[in-house]
Amino acid sequence: MTLGQQLLFLISALGVFNGLVISAYLLLLKKDNPPASTFLGLLVFMLSIRICKAIFLYFNPELPRIYVQIGLSGCLLIGPSLFYFIKASLANVSHTAASWKYSYLFWVLLVAIGFCFPYASHPAFWKVYIPKLIYLQWAIFVILSGWLLRRQFSLLFYARGKLTIAEVSVLSIYGGALIVHIAFVLAAIGFFKTMYISGGLFFSLLLYLNILLFVNSKKHNTIFAGPLAGEKEKYGHKKIDSQKAMVLADKLHQLIVEQQLFKNPDLKIGDLAKKINIPAHQLSQLLNDNLKCSFSTYINEFRIIQACELIANDKGIKLEEIGYEVGFNSKSTFYTAFKKHKGATPAQFKEQLSTAGPI
Repeated sequence: MTLGQQLLFLISALGVFNGLVISAYLLLLKKDNPPASTFLGLLVFMLSIRICKAIFLYFNPELPRIYVQIGLSGCLLIGPSLFYFIKASLANVSHTAASWKYSYLFWVLLVAIGFCFPYASHPAFWKVYIPKLIYLQWAIFVILSGWLLRRQFSLLFYARGKLTIAEVSVLSIYGGALIVHIAFVLAAIGFFKTMYISGGLFFSLLLYLNILLFVNSKKHNTIFAGPLAGEKEKYGHKKIDSQKAMVLADKLHQLIVEQQLFKNPDLKIGDLAKKINIPAHQLSQLLNDNLKCSFSTYINEFRIIQACELIANDKGIKLEEIGYEVGFNSKSTFYTAFKKHKGATPAQFKEQLSTAGPI
């Protein structure tokens, strides 16, 4: 190899190494992994496998076919990992839904079945048909992921100041994944073969910078669901007096209802704490220790109550529009929270009202 190729190989290998380290941290070392963190770890791991295969195949076309098969198989899980990472981030869920697990398991089983037909003994199958199916599946999930982010993209172009740093990070990860997909597709059909490497390098750098933000900044851990990281350690040994907690809870409830603060999809715990003149960590303590719920759960209760009233009044508003009206930032977030609180989807709830009266 020339000196330039050696440098390219070294930088590419470092990108893969960084990806493996980050994915290991997210999947194995990070305590109490929320779904967004887990799926991001899977996304990084699968992309690292795919990029690793691309690097070695680029510099060694005679690479044993089993490694090519592993790299292609990893592609089958990149799309689902990206999709559920974004879905979990937007929904701010603390537990992975069973349907998500079964869906992801389906693709894992397909990967396992693929190894029953090894590349070495079925080369035509893996050269012609499998790559096309994999890239098509990957493209579908990229499109679905983009659809989940449609509100964030709208804000990006028309109201950039309203995007949170966490949302910007999710958008950048999606953008990186999109670029990698385009790079590999173009390389696969014979255009810009060097994009096989440059696409992977770009994503590795972008993802690495974002992961540092997620891991080190307590302020932005809300993208991985749950209350702000570290707050419990700050006040774990201090308790709010029950009488004071009752007064604060009543004041908080009245403020939210009167000003309908829950309708703001970008409402933060710090913003709410300022309105009742207490520190953010004390409000977090009030919610977690005294009211036994997270900030998102508490606010979503107000949103669901308002949504139920709108559904019951039936003024012709679409269910998805009701979700945005009461403060949810996506359809998936609305449906997940509604089912969690009411035990039924908005459509099922509406049907129950029409057949059995108000619930």
